[in-house]
Amino acid sequence: MKIFSARPRPGDDLPVAGFAAPEFHEVRQEFARNFTARGERGAACAIYHRGTKVVDLWGGYRCASTRKPWTQETRVLVFSATKGMAAAAMIVAHAQGLFDLDEAVTTYWPEFAEAGKRDITVRQLLAHQAGLVALDSRLNAKILANHDRMAEILARQVPAWRPGSRHGYHTLTLGWYQNELIRRVDPRHRSLGKFFDDEIARPLGVEFHIGLPASVPEEQLAAVQGFSRLAMLGHLNKLPPRMVLAGIWPQSLVARSVRCLNLSNPAKIGDPEFRQVEIPSANGFGQARALARIYDVLAGGGHELGLSARTMDELVAPAQAPTMGTYDAVLKIDTLYRLGFSRPSRDIWFGASDRAFGCAGAGGSFAMGDPDEGLGFSYVTNQMGFHLFDDPREKAVRDACYRCLRALRCGQRAA
Repeated sequence: MKIFSARPRPGDDLPVAGFAAPEFHEVRQEFARNFTARGERGAACAIYHRGTKVVDLWGGYRCASTRKPWTQETRVLVFSATKGMAAAAMIVAHAQGLFDLDEAVTTYWPEFAEAGKRDITVRQLLAHQAGLVALDSRLNAKILANHDRMAEILARQVPAWRPGSRHGYHTLTLGWYQNELIRRVDPRHRSLGKFFDDEIARPLGVEFHIGLPASVPEEQLAAVQGFSRLAMLGHLNKLPPRMVLAGIWPQSLVARSVRCLNLSNPAKIGDPEFRQVEIPSANGFGQARALARIYDVLAGGGHELGLSARTMDELVAPAQAPTMGTYDAVLKIDTLYRLGFSRPSRDIWFGASDRAFGCAGAGGSFAMGDPDEGLGFSYVTNQMGFHLFDDPREKAVRDACYRCLRALRCGQRAA
């Protein structure tokens, strides 16, 4: 592995640090260029290729206002990239035989049948097809910490459409439904965050948490630079315009999908009030190398996590669109989902084929697994941008990764 140091911008005394294998030199270059040319302030990226860590980079500031450096130990809030870790927990639970994807959710959680939800399957729920994008209650940290109270709130919700007919991004709610399902099927009745820690993070020796333990010191956390909701109106060229405009109307699915948490700034989901409760769709804290490692294991067959061939087949199978097609009722673009992961679609494409799986986070974070390449990739940042997907900083690094993989294959064939 090649150790290097490069400066983020002229006159700055803060180096970009870490390592990149010689074959991934271009990834290192693009990562450094993010700080000099693309406005990055603090970030990390990591890549595992066929079980080997080939890139582990970090740079800039974990706190831009104090100019405290991002270090090897820094952890950051990754917003909806957390959904990928929640999905990983569901995958492991499936491999352990805790639920059947085509069984009704009510088989495991009878109270879920309320309000016309009796026939929703686990598969539909995980694919954002259940129509449960909103809640009829405002939530606070005390309610979120009470899993039984949350189960009551979730059970009484009415689907926004006929389940299975459409899909729409369950911005915050999906993780809470996953959490209650895990609590019902797990013999130890663990929360999703606890299940993830016991069955994935600890066995793999990685630093990632759904809800932050009090034991993690403040100096290991990156401060996220957020933005107000109104600021999005000035960036319609970066976000889906129909989504932003619909969000102005309080009764729209877009607005209702986030209204259950009264947050004027998305970064506030990482404030001390919410850190230590579990929001499995949005408040994961961790390191880039943790995300990349988990995706690498999943993309490589999942043997370290005890995944069965049956579960792997489900993980990489093509996503099944709902009966009314791929148009997302919340994001207002074409999307595809399967088992809690985003999948490549016309408007959100990543990976070498439609077998890839991953999740993007608000502001620019993204992590994915590519079984065709045997790849686990992640990019995390504390400087929130406005792109829903393909943030220029992250995409530049990801594109460089795939150019390196192509060059590596050409070199192997030549040899």
